[in-house]
Amino acid sequence: MTRRDGDGLVECGQGHTHWGRFGAAGLLVHHDGFVLLQHRAKLTIGGDTWGVFGGARDSDETPVQAALRETSEESTLEVSTVTVRAVMHEDHGGWAYDTVIGTVAGRAEVGPASWESAGAAWVPVDEVADQDLFGPFADAWPRLRPCLRRPVLVVDVANVMGSRADGWWRDRAGAAARLRDEVAAVGGVTGMGPFDRAFPEKVLVVEGKARGIGAGGTSVDVVSAAGDGDDQIVASVRGILAEDPGALCLVVTADRELKARCRAAGAEVTGPRWLLHQL
Repeated sequence: MTRRDGDGLVECGQGHTHWGRFGAAGLLVHHDGFVLLQHRAKLTIGGDTWGVFGGARDSDETPVQAALRETSEESTLEVSTVTVRAVMHEDHGGWAYDTVIGTVAGRAEVGPASWESAGAAWVPVDEVADQDLFGPFADAWPRLRPCLRRPVLVVDVANVMGSRADGWWRDRAGAAARLRDEVAAVGGVTGMGPFDRAFPEKVLVVEGKARGIGAGGTSVDVVSAAGDGDDQIVASVRGILAEDPGALCLVVTADRELKARCRAAGAEVTGPRWLLHQL
């Protein structure tokens, strides 16, 4: 195995010794009530226990890049099929571990790909705590389990535009398109549900003169309301939660009545200031 610049032992501010000169990261993949776990080889730290695929970060890697690379080195999982949903950060003072949470479309058969892995298995979420878990993963599991949700952001575009004194009223379609592009450029958000950083699906609801701006080449789902924008937002929330009852749907609006309707439909709500802070 090629030695990388992140390989090495370090001591954190809590007096513990960890692997990874620049920290470490692992990948927690889930699908339909199951998570993918690694059976650690006996010669590894905490050998013959169960945890997530992962390892040391290199100096030029993000946590997501490191987690995906390590998983591809240690298993046969095709990491290009993983949709990254969130990152959970654990800071030990001078050393940190990031758990990257992702989903896949199906539970493909996964096996070991290096000496560090004795095997792999899809384990029901309710049975994870019953396994002989790697100590740090066992400690983190109670915090990670609530994060096995699909984050979806639904934006009331007219309301968010109205919170900015930038002349949006002179060109509503242009202002909506600018907001769409800003939201699309956000790599991750903080302050969403239980996640330290979430990478949500993004749904923007437009109405009136902003109808028809489309996605503009972005990955944002732009929904043009045929009638009232509030009704379309509630309908979008209901559709998302009907498809995936476990999803975490966050609606961005300052409209009090709409907030109440969205909460009644099962969504969480926040104001435009939160979103503008993320841009």
